[in-house]
Amino acid sequence: MPLYEHVFLARQDISGQQVDQLIEQYKTVLEGLGGSVGRIENWGLKNLSYRVKKNRKAHYALMDIDAPPAAISEMERQMRLSEDILRYITIRVDAHEDGPSVMKQKRERDDRRRGDRFDRGDRPDRGDRGDRGDRGDRGDRDRGERRDERRGGAE
Repeated sequence: MPLYEHVFLARQDISGQQVDQLIEQYKTVLEGLGGSVGRIENWGLKNLSYRVKKNRKAHYALMDIDAPPAAISEMERQMRLSEDILRYITIRVDAHEDGPSVMKQKRERDDRRRGDRFDRGDRPDRGDRGDRGDRGDRGDRDRGERRDERRGGAE
């Protein structure tokens, strides 16, 4: 049987649990028509590049599918009828990738990078800035004296 990668976008209003239910629903359709679903990845809620059916965000999900073309067309037909699905794409591939997808790898890398940054609780207080608080060599001079110097002397 041919191999496919299928990605769909679900509305932003639905919960993550409802996205999982959609995945299970379409998995059941495929298995009922002689196919099988391998890797399933829920990429979560992400921003869209442009509005799609008045949505600025969408839940993304990926499925690796091994199914006959009739099963794929039935799943896509049901997705067209569903109001929760904004967009979908099915691509025929020669082989499925091993390990996590690029999107999952990117998310893990971003999560690691966020861990290296300061938490707001770890930042130094504004009062602990060292010499910057006394304004350097200008701090001993009075502002009024500088204004008078620009005018041409004290009045």
